Amino acid sequence: MASSDALSDPRRPRPLSPHLSIYRMSMTMAMSIAHRISGGALYVGVLLLAWFLISASADASTFAVFSDFIGSFIGRLVLFVVTWALFHHLVGGVRHLIWDAGYGLDAPLRDQMAWATLIGGFALTVLAWIVGLAVG
Repeated sequence: MASSDALSDPRRPRPLSPHLSIYRMSMTMAMSIAHRISGGALYVGVLLLAWFLISASADASTFAVFSDFIGSFIGRLVLFVVTWALFHHLVGGVRHLIWDAGYGLDAPLRDQMAWATLIGGFALTVLAWIVGLAVG
């Protein structure tokens, strides 16, 4: 049998790629997923920023609509999530920059850096909101 015939043989067993059920969820996997989610949430933040800039350049009634939304509970919640997304994505990017330099790839430090990403993102978010509320 020729080699090209062996490749097209339907009875030949095909290798199976590992699926998510094979892997045990680790902290670095969770932070990778959270990094993608935070990147998606930043799109919402850009839309909010665009809405703010457009309403600020328009008349007072248009800006009042934006101000009413951003001052509501839902608006503040969305703004808090976008703030978290910004800081989480920032800290995750720093973690990847450190990895790209060849540091922190070993088993215990890798997970510690993943936990630091999670905790650092939330800590910076809370700190920014405390400063923002104190100043404003």
